[in-house]
Amino acid sequence: MCAWETGNQALRKSRLISNEELAKIPGYLEEREAKLLFYQFLRNNTTFATDLITGVKLFPFQHMAIKGMLESDYFLGVWSRGMSKSYTTGIYAVLDAILNQGVETGILSRSFRQSKMIFKKIEDIAAKPEAYLLKQCITKVSKSNDEWIMEIGKSRIRALPLGDGEKLRGFRFHRIIIDEFLLMPERIYNEVIVPFLSVVQNPTQREELYNLETQLIAKGEMNEDDRYIWPNNKLIALSSASFKFEYLYKLYEQYENLIFNPKNKEKTKRCIMQFSYDCAPLQLYDQNLINQAKATMSESQFLREFGAQFSDDSSGYFKISKMALCTVPDGEQPSVEVVGNPEDEYIFSVDPSWSETESSDDFAIQVLKINKEKQICTLVHSYALSGSSLKDHIKYFLYLLQNFNVVGICMDYNGGVQFMNSCNESELFKDAKINLKPMVTEFERSEEYAQNLYSAKSEYNKTDYKYVFLRKPTSTWIRQANELLQANFDHRRTYFASRAIDDNFRSQTKKHIGITDLKFSNALDTEKENEEAKMIDFVEHLSDMIMLTKTECALIQITTSAQGMQNFDLPPNLKRKSGPDKPRKDSYSALVLGNWLCKIYFDMYNTHVEDITETFEPMFIA
Repeated sequence: MCAWETGNQALRKSRLISNEELAKIPGYLEEREAKLLFYQFLRNNTTFATDLITGVKLFPFQHMAIKGMLESDYFLGVWSRGMSKSYTTGIYAVLDAILNQGVETGILSRSFRQSKMIFKKIEDIAAKPEAYLLKQCITKVSKSNDEWIMEIGKSRIRALPLGDGEKLRGFRFHRIIIDEFLLMPERIYNEVIVPFLSVVQNPTQREELYNLETQLIAKGEMNEDDRYIWPNNKLIALSSASFKFEYLYKLYEQYENLIFNPKNKEKTKRCIMQFSYDCAPLQLYDQNLINQAKATMSESQFLREFGAQFSDDSSGYFKISKMALCTVPDGEQPSVEVVGNPEDEYIFSVDPSWSETESSDDFAIQVLKINKEKQICTLVHSYALSGSSLKDHIKYFLYLLQNFNVVGICMDYNGGVQFMNSCNESELFKDAKINLKPMVTEFERSEEYAQNLYSAKSEYNKTDYKYVFLRKPTSTWIRQANELLQANFDHRRTYFASRAIDDNFRSQTKKHIGITDLKFSNALDTEKENEEAKMIDFVEHLSDMIMLTKTECALIQITTSAQGMQNFDLPPNLKRKSGPDKPRKDSYSALVLGNWLCKIYFDMYNTHVEDITETFEPMFIA
């Protein structure tokens, strides 16, 4: 089902001659006049212009979207996943650059990798034989570690990383394209992006024309309504749907109100295009993909990702709204960290996986920065990788140990013992003179908790690396640890770090950690990147991993067996999924381990010898 609503926005006079008027022009045309009329014909006929210049034949919904981007000032596209957002927007970017010479277009996204994706789509289109005209229009392409530029005559298209907000302030764009707007920090949008739109093209020419029109109006040769209307700068925001408590939905409601409010007299033109997967042509989607998504996603997640519908909250044990309140706002500290502050203390948690196939579980490591005075912790670094060798995991774990002031490690006993021993036996750990040792004290019985704290504090020895807790996942502990994590979200004792931006982004990307030897993602093609470019990807990747942790937590559901045992796991339909893209919960599991150890460490810190009293009293038996 499709619907089109025009709203109550003031109609803007078209500066173009319509197709009907063009058809009525008789006789021979001089070359200059023919070129001008042909330009207007291309502007009127988006599908024809796209086919002529790029060789791409648009679907009707793509024609509508590109036309909407060209004609509106603020375009908000809430589209289903896989509905060619990047491809369609890439076509718009080149058409706009060709037909409006001199425009500066900036492509921004949650990560530089995502920004480069639209840029690459343009390059892919231009590389095809049928796009020979587009290839001739592209006069120069340059790519540096943190900026890609494509020049099309006098127009330029730039792809930039979002994290360096200060660098963004140095540009003045006439068109801003934001991919994955859902993940755009609200502060950067309001303080950096919106000011871009206030700078107009050719201000001198506008002033001269305005003065001339004023003189003509004063002489009675022109009406006020006949003034030339200059095009405004544009914002193109694209995203899948979000939760209603997130900023994207607030902006969506704001646009909707301005479009339909009859009292709105502003001349800015806005457009919302909300495309569900069932609005797309049958040729665009593989039905197996849709069926797979239905089988692997919760209903609310499927409606957001593919139905383009906003939802109220997650339905799992851990509410996404609670986790959003526990997320440090962008621009505030602590943010994600590549190297820890030597004066701060950190807890590591590890949920190992030994399979080297990409369809296996993730090998997950979480790094939590702790604040003993306030007794809170913040997830500042997250690692989750499937299908890699044990050597890769050991190398990454050693990097963490050497760059963070770790005061405690918690590992899942099922696999943790083997991983710890493998680390100690490796040449990497031997060369670094690190030999991890397990804690003997076990926190199994709640009635012995105080005595266990005293025992653990007595044997704990940071300088000798005796701070590894091997946690056996008993049913009682699993219930208590999950309840503790939920309570910490409710009372804001466990936080998620903010995205690194501005000065912090630049400082993190300048760290020297031997990044060329680290593997941190299967999705990124980082083998050919130099150190600086890989560090940019790494810092942005950490934010994605923290987002992944929240997503995994939101999927967890609690079930109770007939025997009264509680189970915290993925929904049954998600558990049945297999393959490289299957839903996982390993980052969540590692977070549960780390959150539990933070509680133990805080209590150990506050434990003193005199607090423990013996309760045994000897007695004589006759």
